[in-house]
Amino acid sequence: MRKEDLIDQLKDCQALQEGHFELSSGYHSNKYVQCMKILQYPGLAQCIAELMYENLKGIDFDVVISPAVGGIVLGFALAAASNKRFIFTERKDGKMILRRSFSLTHGERVVVVDDVVTKGGSVKEVAELVTAHRGQVVAIASLIDRGDKKAFNQSIPYSYLAQIEVESYPPDECPLCKENIAIYSPGSRRLK
Repeated sequence: MRKEDLIDQLKDCQALQEGHFELSSGYHSNKYVQCMKILQYPGLAQCIAELMYENLKGIDFDVVISPAVGGIVLGFALAAASNKRFIFTERKDGKMILRRSFSLTHGERVVVVDDVVTKGGSVKEVAELVTAHRGQVVAIASLIDRGDKKAFNQSIPYSYLAQIEVESYPPDECPLCKENIAIYSPGSRRLK
């Protein structure tokens, strides 16, 4: 797969959806990218990971870390493509933590990977967790960038494979809510 074919692949796999969605950020949108629809195919996930690895050429790293659930498949695929260690974070009581005996050693160089980055709140939390565990975030990578202003440190190199700009609204300003269109909350942030 070529990078320029990615949007067509997302559409073919029905990973790019339309409707009324509540995003992990709490904002509402008329489009949603469900990357698991494309990542459920190992061959496509491998191709995507290889494209991401090409974007990271020149960046020396030891570990790939991803937030559960959305980033796990892609983070693992990137770690496999780059022959690096992979770990993931999970939420407990609403806070991002390392579980399953995952750890970082002092100075490990870490790439944070997520499937879709909108405002980057989850990425920011993972990056802060890496720093708290004495690791060093050397890059951030995603499959899709949603184009909003990012919450994470802008001095860290950030790469993505495709940018899909989708309008999003605070709930009290959402035109889809005003039309009483049923809302779907597909993100994993609210899972306990």
